[in-house]
Amino acid sequence: MATGPSRVEERQSAGEGRRNTTAVALLCLVQFVDVLGVTVVVTALPSMLAGLHAPASAATLVVTGYAMLFGGLLMLGARLGDRFGHRRVLLCGLALFAAGSLLAATAGSVAMLVVARGVQGAAAALSVPAALRLLSAVATGETARRRALAAWSASGAAAGASGFLLGGLVTQVAGWRTVFWLNVPLAVLIGAGLWVLLPADGGERRHRLDVAGAVLLTTAVMAAVAGGSLAERPAGLVAGLLLLVGAVASSLAFAWTERRVAGPLVPAAAVRHPRLRTGAAGSFLNTATTGSAMALATLELQDRFGAGPGEAGLLLLPFSLCVIAGSMAAARVLRHRSPPVVVGLGLGLIAAGDAVLLALSLGVWVVPAGVAVAGLGIGLSSVAATTIGTDVPAELAGTAAGVLNTAAQLGSALGIAAVFVVAQTTAATGWAISGSYLGWCCAAAGAAAGAIALARRSPR
Repeated sequence: MATGPSRVEERQSAGEGRRNTTAVALLCLVQFVDVLGVTVVVTALPSMLAGLHAPASAATLVVTGYAMLFGGLLMLGARLGDRFGHRRVLLCGLALFAAGSLLAATAGSVAMLVVARGVQGAAAALSVPAALRLLSAVATGETARRRALAAWSASGAAAGASGFLLGGLVTQVAGWRTVFWLNVPLAVLIGAGLWVLLPADGGERRHRLDVAGAVLLTTAVMAAVAGGSLAERPAGLVAGLLLLVGAVASSLAFAWTERRVAGPLVPAAAVRHPRLRTGAAGSFLNTATTGSAMALATLELQDRFGAGPGEAGLLLLPFSLCVIAGSMAAARVLRHRSPPVVVGLGLGLIAAGDAVLLALSLGVWVVPAGVAVAGLGIGLSSVAATTIGTDVPAELAGTAAGVLNTAAQLGSALGIAAVFVVAQTTAATGWAISGSYLGWCCAAAGAAAGAIALARRSPR
């Protein structure tokens, strides 16, 4: 008599497992699509500007418009999810992303394209924190959670690295507008799947949104991203540094405001939480020490060795492949080592990969070798950092998702800015190590210092 109910329960459990696995895959696809939007237009920019008869100076707005709103609104997106429900906010974000993509695909001027990119970035800021929060809720059990976080981290890192290659290939084969057209049905299909698979969550509406804090934090992050982008070029170095100073001032004002409001954008408990701080530090260092090194490698390949965008993208492809391999291995490594130790191990590999690039004078083969090692490192470290940062009380889970993603965005922007400033200001000095080589040294040193600091921390 017990056999029948037992089989029914087994079938129900198997069905629920398949639903959760599908939901995790779709949530990771949200991360992939949104992070891909940061870099996918870079190699398509010349075709975009030519097709819209726009000057080269418009390139910065097209690229950074997305990144500024994406990074600047992440924390607000996380708090909106806490208040109105993460499923509802995620579905709204996907609908807005589809609308922004449609606007970009049909843009008749560069101004319209910049607006559309901003809409996409704001939509991504709504979607990513909600998706990460829901991922932690769907993946029940320690093993399932580690695997889900590994897939999440692999999706984000692979998207950021492969955007250069995918954008160039799609533009070459089908035109730059196809880059945006593909997003429309993809966002609709993901939204439809998640609407069916995810249960409704109500949110907590009793707290008011911290509007002043949201404005100051958004201003700080947008200034940091824009300043980092401008500082990459000699002509924009002064303006970029001024924007970075403004970002620091806005950050200080934000910290002052948060101590005086009843419902802060970043709750004091989140600021004090040691795991969230450790996870955020790891996320920041991951992107700061890999994005900067790869950006310099891309410039060296094109300026010094004459590689085209497609060839440079192929030479960087091992990074994406090894990110996936490292992320998949992280779940097994975390069974035997504490997350802070795994973050330290990953940052150590990043430092080694950045250091390999110092041998670029031997030939272009050094680049795929170096970025492959760095890819393994960020795969391990990003999963471990996300594991630490999301291991917080339920009431802080949404905030944690926003903090981790904001830290990663800031790490990429500020890391690239700092390393490019070092490379450009020392290029003509005649020092034994200068220019890009000194930039790689700085990136490697930052990763090594983070590895030592984080690996010595014991989980609490």
